[in-house]
Amino acid sequence: MITVLSVLVWITYFISLYFAVFWLTILITKKGHYPMKKLISYPKVSIVIPAYNEEKCIEKTLNVVMDLDYPLKKLEIIVVNDGSTDNTDSIVKRVVRSNPAVNIRLITQKNKGKGAALNNGLNNCNSNYFVCLDADSFVERNALKKMLPYFVNDTVAAVLPTLKVYKPRNVLQKLQWYEYLINMFYKELMGKLDCIHVTPGPFSVYSAKILKKLNGFDENNMTEDLEMAFRLQLNHYKIVQLLDTEVKTIVPETFKDLYKQRNRWFKGATLNAINYRKALFNKKYGDFGVMQMPTVLLSGALIIFIIASLFYYLIKPYVEYIANLINIHFDIITLLKNISFNIKFLDLSYTTIFIAIVMLIITLFILKKSAISNREKMNQYGSVVIFIYLLFYFIVLGVIWIGVLFDLLLGKKQKW
Repeated sequence: MITVLSVLVWITYFISLYFAVFWLTILITKKGHYPMKKLISYPKVSIVIPAYNEEKCIEKTLNVVMDLDYPLKKLEIIVVNDGSTDNTDSIVKRVVRSNPAVNIRLITQKNKGKGAALNNGLNNCNSNYFVCLDADSFVERNALKKMLPYFVNDTVAAVLPTLKVYKPRNVLQKLQWYEYLINMFYKELMGKLDCIHVTPGPFSVYSAKILKKLNGFDENNMTEDLEMAFRLQLNHYKIVQLLDTEVKTIVPETFKDLYKQRNRWFKGATLNAINYRKALFNKKYGDFGVMQMPTVLLSGALIIFIIASLFYYLIKPYVEYIANLINIHFDIITLLKNISFNIKFLDLSYTTIFIAIVMLIITLFILKKSAISNREKMNQYGSVVIFIYLLFYFIVLGVIWIGVLFDLLLGKKQKW
């Protein structure tokens, strides 16, 4: 019998397969090439590090920046301490005193959020290029020399590095390592269609002129990097995604920290997509409006529905069993006497099993391609971690998405 739930399940199958086939088609048909120019001289670059309670990693981050393969006299390093309550301020001051030859400035402000910290740095920078660097991220030495040549004209607003997980230790961090690989693979495909939707905090290089023209970052936005990418797209600027330069970032070690981070990311993505809904299916904004905006809005809805359906089918037999017990007034002896095992293989949903196998094969293919694109070994952390990632990690993300749904319904706000 056809039910509303079965129809919704089939719609979910169709949408999931459609997006999978679409992106695989882009992989096969679109070569994708960004023009670049030769870096004859070294332009001045401002690297802005917004910091809130980063005493554990701020010194390492500064040391990595000072070790960049780029003339120090052309570098301006600005640390914006956003009202930290730990030793971030004193650690930065110590680094400044120990490196008098390096242009490091510390700006301390009351706690206003990451967007305000970035704008404070933007307003105090005197460079052609503005680099945002999260305090828990570490970039490779030659990153600037690789990235700056892609600013070929005034339409290029941002150039992005490949983002990877820094030294994953426990299982949760290793699962995120695989997630980041796949995310970067998708960003490679998005770049082929000029529809990248986020310019992440770890070492995104911007044209300072364009940022100032757009009045900087949205200080009231919980995902200012995603909002900025939306605004760049709607103003028809280009975002370039590179695969040959890396920045590694520390990822959450516990589910609590992961939940807090992803809740902010997912909630921010949803709210930004709603705020910029004028781009939805609007050909004026190219593939960003026609393809990327629907993807952003549908991703959360699909995973919430999948988790809800999974939960429904798991508990349904137990609910029916309890109902039967109630009908016989909990006469368990009679129930056991009449129990029979009559398993019919024809009752199994072979269509559902087939679709699940197809999706699993596609996911494995994408994971393999992601590893190749990112110059990593697919089996780097063992088959067990891959198995957990393929079959269970989506449940973790689904739980977070459900939390986001409740937060949005309750109007709950969150800081960075």
